[in-house]
Amino acid sequence: MTTISLVNFNTVCATLGGFISLFGLLSFLCKEKFYLSKALISLLAGVVFSPNVANFIRPTEYALGSSQNVKIITLYFTRLVLGVQLFLAGVQLPKRYLQVEWKSLALLLGRGMTVMWNFVAACITRTDTVLSNSIFKGKFAERHVPRDLQSMIIAEPGANDGLGYPFLFLAIYLLKYTGMGGAGTSGGVGKAVGMWFYETWCYDILLSILFGVVVGWLSRTLLHWAEENGYVDRESFFVFAISLGLFTLGTCGLIGTDDLLACFVAGNVFTQDDWFRLETMDDSLQPTIDMPLNLSIFLWFGAVCPWSSFTDDSVIPLYRLLFLSILILLVRRMPAILAMHRSIHQIENLNQAAFVGFFGPTGVGAIFYLSVCQESLSKFTVDGEVRADAQRLSEAVDVIVWFLVVCSIVVHGLSIPLGKAGCHLPRTISNAFSNSSTQEPAVTPADLLQQPRSTATPLSHSEQFNA
Repeated sequence: MTTISLVNFNTVCATLGGFISLFGLLSFLCKEKFYLSKALISLLAGVVFSPNVANFIRPTEYALGSSQNVKIITLYFTRLVLGVQLFLAGVQLPKRYLQVEWKSLALLLGRGMTVMWNFVAACITRTDTVLSNSIFKGKFAERHVPRDLQSMIIAEPGANDGLGYPFLFLAIYLLKYTGMGGAGTSGGVGKAVGMWFYETWCYDILLSILFGVVVGWLSRTLLHWAEENGYVDRESFFVFAISLGLFTLGTCGLIGTDDLLACFVAGNVFTQDDWFRLETMDDSLQPTIDMPLNLSIFLWFGAVCPWSSFTDDSVIPLYRLLFLSILILLVRRMPAILAMHRSIHQIENLNQAAFVGFFGPTGVGAIFYLSVCQESLSKFTVDGEVRADAQRLSEAVDVIVWFLVVCSIVVHGLSIPLGKAGCHLPRTISNAFSNSSTQEPAVTPADLLQQPRSTATPLSHSEQFNA
């Protein structure tokens, strides 16, 4: 006897597969005609499919009824997406890019991140790789963003996603060893700074860079050897970068070092001679795998985002969140880029500086560091209970980061289409007034048929597309 089986597995497969298929049918129209980002569309779809609306995606049930398990799933999901993205970002850069352009990157990663960290907080200091790729790739970027600037914008979020650990863990160690008078701990500021240098800089940063260099160099050497001897087929050759990103992510996770930075470094060292990048330039496997990952993560964000907490004044009032989001959009990144753009040769003029300064979105990386922050704060215990200051901070940072990520997805996702519409609107209004003042007699289909062919010049394919 046949029965309806509304189990979570069937529902998730039907929802995810149906959404990705529907998006695929309209993907060119959305991305290249209306300039809508995948992140914004997926986030809105996640809200529609969430328990608050259609209840097709039920995160709490997947996590066995535990909100803490939902956060753990989010942490590992963001790690997976970021690891793959960062490795591919390193692969996409031109030959020896980090060595050649180290001065520009040093300014953006050193002075730029420090200024943004001082203005806001560690979790939202970085520029998100996933959202940056959706803005700086495609027809709009090809027409309006120089190639050198595109490469720099790919490299910056790739590196700063991994370099966010020092900014985050300095505050965490200070809170751990000095908060509540150091209750449950001992050592004070000296202990906090010592742990920050040893665990964060030496173990997380330096070890991950060394590990990424070794993995990238060894993998490139082995792939060259296998290709020269005819041991690797084309399918395995194309998928090698993705599998290597997963390997780097997993092994760094096993030893507890900074897996995101290691993935980016390994990807860049792996293609340092430009051989693999040029060989796979026309291959569509990497962006094909990349697309469902990006759609899935923002679909998940729409379903797990704590929407109700935004209106809960007991944590942070909504008007403060709105005011904070406006300030961060204006001063988080823009002043630093405008101040040092003359020292970055890829930024040729003030317009490009304003563009780079505004489009510094926060997204998957911010949620990842939020999850890392909350996981660390949950270990600050006294007599088996989470310390009161750590609990308050965890609740506040959860609301703030989620709200800022949602604002960034919406604002940066709509900026280009609204900007394009604003440019075309005056022209449309002007044409409408000019046509109304000089009305011509209506042309019937018979008149068109009677016109000679030479008077009607057909539009080219590109002109039809732009029209």
